[in-house]
Amino acid sequence: MKCRRRLCVTACRRVARSTWKEADSVGRPIIASEAIVMNGSDNMEHLSRRQFFGLSSTVGVAALLTDTEADRNVAAASQAALCGNPSDAASSCPPASLQNICGDPNDKNDPLWNDVQYCIHGIVPPPPQLPPECLNKTAKYVVLHGKPENTRNYLLLPACRITGIECPFIWEADAPHYWNYAWNNAMPGGAVPVKYRSIGFGINSQDARRFNQLHIHMAGVQDSLQRRLHELENAGDITDNPTQWADLKYRVTINGSQGDRTYRALVLASLDQNIFTLLYRNVVQKSHLKMVDQTLIVVPKKTNSGFVGTFYVLNSDKSLHGGTSTCDQLLVYS
Repeated sequence: MKCRRRLCVTACRRVARSTWKEADSVGRPIIASEAIVMNGSDNMEHLSRRQFFGLSSTVGVAALLTDTEADRNVAAASQAALCGNPSDAASSCPPASLQNICGDPNDKNDPLWNDVQYCIHGIVPPPPQLPPECLNKTAKYVVLHGKPENTRNYLLLPACRITGIECPFIWEADAPHYWNYAWNNAMPGGAVPVKYRSIGFGINSQDARRFNQLHIHMAGVQDSLQRRLHELENAGDITDNPTQWADLKYRVTINGSQGDRTYRALVLASLDQNIFTLLYRNVVQKSHLKMVDQTLIVVPKKTNSGFVGTFYVLNSDKSLHGGTSTCDQLLVYS
């Protein structure tokens, strides 16, 4: 794909001369909510052909620009990825132009990335970190134990270097559908089934996580959460239209492990789509927010007959009154 539009050319030039500031890979302070539930967290703890409107939507990352140089750099890198080498476009990993945001594959100081490297390439983690138990692995992801280790607490991680939700690569519609991979593993009869009455998946914002390799928590959820989501759906307080996800009407209050929190509520008929893309286009861009601050929770809908094949998707951040930046309040790890 060639860069023919002026916007794309400008972005390519801008990223080439930008000076990036790396995110901390270790020693990030744990916020209060993370400290309370840390035992549930982390273990040790491309673009194929698009139509023009798809390109326009993705390069719309420029709409996120604020006064900070960091935000301008993220936008430039996202646009540059669209103008990149066709071999990068076909890849299921971020291009080299995004490494300062998404992480360098040669990083050695993140325990979860070390675990992925061991499972995929057999690279033994540096001492004192011990090799993990690789519960499932493919060319695109690995599944590991969460902490504490039990049959209802697992992590799904990309096989390539992606620090977290702030990586623009995963916002693109053609990026791997990691949420669907999580469901296929965790569902009853899956490769690594979560053994709990109801299950859910979640990802934390950058500030609410401890480690910097993207990981989707696969865990249990309380029956009370299922009941609450059914009530909200029946009352018309959950939209099935992603373009309405940010609307005030679909902000709901849900009680979790640390009290009531506010979420934006969506229901989807399938996870065979990129939820990061839906969040970016329909919430973050529209509300002039930042992906780095977002948390996402997915709860497969369940009735007395079992899972019905639709999925509740909850999003929150601290810009909401009563919002949260962590998924941990709705998941059961132990």
